[in-house]
Formats: sequence, C-alpha cells, structure tokens
Amino acid sequence: MSQKKTTDRRNRLRRASFIIARYKVKEGEFRDIIKNISAGGLAIRTKRTIAGGQPITLTFPLFDFDHPVKVTGRVVRTEPGGFAVEFDTPIKAIAEGSCLEEIVHELDRR
Repeated sequence: MSQKKTTDRRNRLRRASFIIARYKVKEGEFRDIIKNISAGGLAIRTKRTIAGGQPITLTFPLFDFDHPVKVTGRVVRTEPGGFAVEFDTPIKAIAEGSCLEEIVHELDRR
C-alpha cells in the first residue's frame, strides 16, 4: 500500500481565480486560465504539456485590465490538467496587504 505525501510547500495564501494569462515557455506562447494565485506564484489550468523546471514569463490583468502585470518565474510542478509557477519576485501589490481579496475569482461568480 502506498502512502500519499500531503505536505504543502506553499507559504502564501492562494486565492481561486478565473483570469486569462498569456505566457511564454520553450514550447511556445499560449493563453490559458489562472486557477489560483498568490503573491508568490500561481497555477494554470491547461491541457498542454509544459515541461517542469523551465523559466516562464506571464502577462495578465490583476487589478486593472488596461495595465496588466508581467512576471517571470519557473514552472515548479506539472500534472495532468495544468502546472504551477513560482515567481522570481512576489507581486508587490498582493504581498503588501489584503489586496488578494480584490481579485475576481470564480467562487464570487456563482
């Protein structure tokens, strides 16, 4: 019988989201949905196969559609249905306060 590891290495609160992100990786340039986000990283929902460990550049609207956020990071985990990214530098607006509550997320859309 195998044991499933339940350790969660995240050290920042993540919030469910429904934000379209453009991103660039070695496989190409794509657009997919951010399924959750924190100051230090995010998870993308996709059917594409993205290699782990590689650099990534992402652009997405966070608080203002006219001024999208551009971040760089690394793909730290891949799984069927998506991948996770750790940012090189945390998103300052989220890290400094409770702005995470202002992000439109799918739970409020019901």
